[in-house]
Amino acid sequence: MKKTVVLVILFVFPIVAYLFFASGVNKFGKLPILAENVANIAAWDSQVDLRDKITIVGFLGKEPNAKKGNVFNLNQKIYKRFGKFNDFQIVMLVPKGSEEEAESLKLELGQLSEVEKWHFAFGTEEEIVTFFKSLGTNITLDENLSTPYVFIIDKDQNLRGRTDDEDEGVKYGFDTSSVAELNNKMVDDVKIILAEYRLALKKNNADRSK
Repeated sequence: MKKTVVLVILFVFPIVAYLFFASGVNKFGKLPILAENVANIAAWDSQVDLRDKITIVGFLGKEPNAKKGNVFNLNQKIYKRFGKFNDFQIVMLVPKGSEEEAESLKLELGQLSEVEKWHFAFGTEEEIVTFFKSLGTNITLDENLSTPYVFIIDKDQNLRGRTDDEDEGVKYGFDTSSVAELNNKMVDDVKIILAEYRLALKKNNADRSK
């Protein structure tokens, strides 16, 4: 009897774990690619590279502290949950000239959690606008080059999102001013893309061992 129970647990637990990890609107599928060949920030800030990372990209604009609430929401709901994964990072774009304010914001973040995978990239206004345009979204930057929306970029520099969102149809980004949106949509989509890469890695490892 005990052996039977153990076997059932060993069989069922991985399935339950996968169902939990991949749960959400886009169940058991890949997160759709909405734009390919997104520009690489490393072209103008060598400290940040999008290659081989699952990256959450945001635009803080010329006044980073004005987006402090958005940053804290993202830290609480997304970073604390997924920051432990080696191939995960958050990158905030800031126009040159606002470095001191951005650094102050990062110090505040450091009082709430570790910030090893929080990165701030500094570029000219033209560089930031050019990068934003490469995302090909229906979202716009304001006059300060900021937006409350953040975007999921995969390891091949593709923008990922939803093509059948119940509210927006095509969903390019996630509004960090809405805790509900982060909880109900973004958490699910980050789970999916992480699960996608982990399943691909397991398959590759299995293929090599044959």
